[in-house]
Amino acid sequence: MRAFIFPGQGSQSVGMGAALAAASPHAREVFQEVDEALGQHLFRLMTEGPDADLLLTENAQPAIMANAIATLRVLEREGGIRLADKADFVAGHSLGEYTALCAAGALNLSTTARLLKLRGQAMQAAVPVGEGAMAALLGADLAKAQALAEAAAEGEVCTVANDNDPSQVVISGAKAAIERAVPLAKDMGIKRAVVLPVSAPFHCPMMQPAADAMAAALADVALSAPVVPVYANVTAAPVADPETIRTLLVEQVTGMVRWRESVLAMQDAGVGDFVELGGKVLGAMVKRIAPDATATSVVTMADIEALVGRL
Repeated sequence: MRAFIFPGQGSQSVGMGAALAAASPHAREVFQEVDEALGQHLFRLMTEGPDADLLLTENAQPAIMANAIATLRVLEREGGIRLADKADFVAGHSLGEYTALCAAGALNLSTTARLLKLRGQAMQAAVPVGEGAMAALLGADLAKAQALAEAAAEGEVCTVANDNDPSQVVISGAKAAIERAVPLAKDMGIKRAVVLPVSAPFHCPMMQPAADAMAAALADVALSAPVVPVYANVTAAPVADPETIRTLLVEQVTGMVRWRESVLAMQDAGVGDFVELGGKVLGAMVKRIAPDATATSVVTMADIEALVGRL
């Protein structure tokens, strides 16, 4: 069995999508549709920068999605590989869950782009700059990360945001709490704690205003049943019912991204082949979570051609 998986924030870089667009009219169509949906020259920003603007959450989120969907569109239109025929499940990391839903036909491309633009804006606006922070814990499992978050909280918000793989967990919350957590990490058997260069504390209770904004936006959105089930970040379980998907997308804003558990659950369901589209981050995580699985990251035309040959 096979899962198509889609990357989250942090996989953006200036130049993304340029070679794909130059090689394929189908990729260009995706980037043009996203530009039109957003009323901005996002593709120009993706290919030319500046980097500081692409890093902004409201730009990074739709850009990463557009790049992944363009990769899928080329795979489908030029490679003759239909997701519905070749994938048993889809999943995505944080914003990648929206990409997964778009890929599986639950959301159309323009709607996905607009939702991610709003999501980025709402997440940025939820907490004033300087009041929140996030830190990656290297050499930490979930139990150690949770213990550290509890010890550092001291009455402030400090929770696990991303359970990425057996060696990397991310915590999120009030800036002072995250700053307390960093020196505490080694005392709790964690190899290293690194404050992340992010502008807001994602996936923690401080994001509630953004969750409220997404609840209002998603209430008016047409959601179809995906052609294959989607593994949801907050439950690490497959979902296909549109109303359940709507609810889980709202919970995802403040909830923990259970990526490690999601990969293990897909493996338990029979998935042995993971194909990451539009990035090179999740494939490496999958190999750390499920060493026996095959994990392929597909970014370039050569990657797409190799995948077509394999499938």
